[in-house]
Amino acid sequence: MRDADFDIEDPDRTRQKIEGRAQVASNLEPALYLVGTPIGNLEDITLRALRILKEVDVIACEDTRQTQKLLNHYAIQARTTSYHEHNEMTRSAELVKEMQEGAKVALVSDAGMPGISDPGYRLVTLAIRHRIPVVPVPGASAFLAALVASGLPTDSFRFSGFLPAKRGERRAALEEIKNSLGTQVFYEAPHRILETLADVVEVLGSARNVVVAREVTKLHEEFLRGSAAEVLEQLKTRETVKGEITLLIGKAEEKSADHAAERSSVSQRVRQIMGEEKIDEKAALKRVARERRISKSEAYRELQRSK
Repeated sequence: MRDADFDIEDPDRTRQKIEGRAQVASNLEPALYLVGTPIGNLEDITLRALRILKEVDVIACEDTRQTQKLLNHYAIQARTTSYHEHNEMTRSAELVKEMQEGAKVALVSDAGMPGISDPGYRLVTLAIRHRIPVVPVPGASAFLAALVASGLPTDSFRFSGFLPAKRGERRAALEEIKNSLGTQVFYEAPHRILETLADVVEVLGSARNVVVAREVTKLHEEFLRGSAAEVLEQLKTRETVKGEITLLIGKAEEKSADHAAERSSVSQRVRQIMGEEKIDEKAALKRVARERRISKSEAYRELQRSK
């Protein structure tokens, strides 16, 4: 019991404090609590998150050593257990069994909301399957913090986690967003950011607006804004690029659309592409659908109507 709980002149007040705190604890039901943790600054955690972390029976952590730094900072003494991509299949079953027996479990990642480019999906789905309540406890998120401060449009956006590490797959992923009408948000490893920006320049064009958000909420927080070519050149001047990175890519400019292709019929455009690029009808049709921002099935139906 803390000294602040004692009131020598008013014993009833002391009892009310203790009983009130016990009542709060008793309101926490057996469930899986998905708790958002800071992405850098340890102050970026909610009062509700702190209360729940203090009251659960066990905290499932992506890395117990990393989470322990947060728990020590706030004097939280709950039991921890590891839950990561290498043990989530077996550990999920163990945690669900504990919750079925009445345990209150919190799931946290090293930073941000669990399940966002981090383990968690398997445990959540298993808990739902066994009718165990799943309770989100919102908190910090790196991609949302980067998005709102980026200066790029936020009315329409898509978060896609990490871009593929292999160059061919990465370029294919970028090709898919070439005509995107919304902001695209990705995480990227610092040792790959130069290669990725070079691919953005080649696939999406040197003038495409991008933002590199680095170390968001941390001491060396930085936002690099400009065209893909400009930001790439800024980073090339550095010996190394360090820290957690969120890459944001602006939407395609409407003027970049091929107006001549838009005016032609699907069948005409398909024949044109087949002749120019020596590819088959299926590949050409996929290209036309992407150009016109329609589904492949819609493009196929239009092609069939013109035959």
